[in-house]
Amino acid sequence: MHGAAIKRRTFISLLGAVAAPFIAIAFTGVVITSAQTQEFPSKNVTLMMPYAAGGPGDTLTRIIGQGMGKILGRQFLVENVAGAGGTIGTAKVAASAPDGYSLLVMHFGHAANTALYRNLRYDPIKDFEPIGMIAESPMAFVARKDFPADNFKDFVAHVKTNREKVVHVHAGIGSASHLCGLLFLNAIDATVTIVPYKSFG
Repeated sequence: MHGAAIKRRTFISLLGAVAAPFIAIAFTGVVITSAQTQEFPSKNVTLMMPYAAGGPGDTLTRIIGQGMGKILGRQFLVENVAGAGGTIGTAKVAASAPDGYSLLVMHFGHAANTALYRNLRYDPIKDFEPIGMIAESPMAFVARKDFPADNFKDFVAHVKTNREKVVHVHAGIGSASHLCGLLFLNAIDATVTIVPYKSFG
C-alpha cells in the first residue's frame, strides 16, 4: 500500500485538522465530486483553484495540499483555471470523473454564481457534494496613512463627495471583493466607477 490510504470519512476529518490553523487566512470552502467507500487515496489528487495563482485562495489551497500530501502519502496537485468568476474551473471539475480525485476549492461564489451567470455548465448543488468550510475571510476597509478620511464615517462621506473619482476595483464578477463592494455602495446609496479584473493574485 502506498502511503497512508484511508477511508473518505477519515480523510474529511484530517482535512479539517490541517485547515484549522489557517481558518482566518482565506475564504475558501471545499467541494468533492462524489462519495467514496474504498480506500482513499490510491493515486494523486487534483485541487482545482478556479482563480489565478498568487491570491489568498490559491495560497491556502497550496498549504492544504502540502499538508494532506504529507499525511496521506500522495501528491495533491493544485490546478489554476481562472476566469468568469470561477465558473470555468468549476465546470472542469463538474465534468471530471466522479471518483473523488478532483476537488474544488471555492468560496461563496459557488452559490452566488447561479444568480450572476445565466448559462452555467453545471448544477452547483447536484454536481457537487460539500465536505465543509476550511477558512473564513472577514472583509475590511484599509487606506494609506495620509488618506483624507481617518475614520469610517469620514470615509463614507469621502466616497459620496468624490463619486466621480472613486473607483471600485474587484477580482471579478461574483468575487468577495465584488459583492461586498456592491453591498457597501448600496448601503451608503452611492454609485462609483467599477473596474473588474480577471481574478485576484
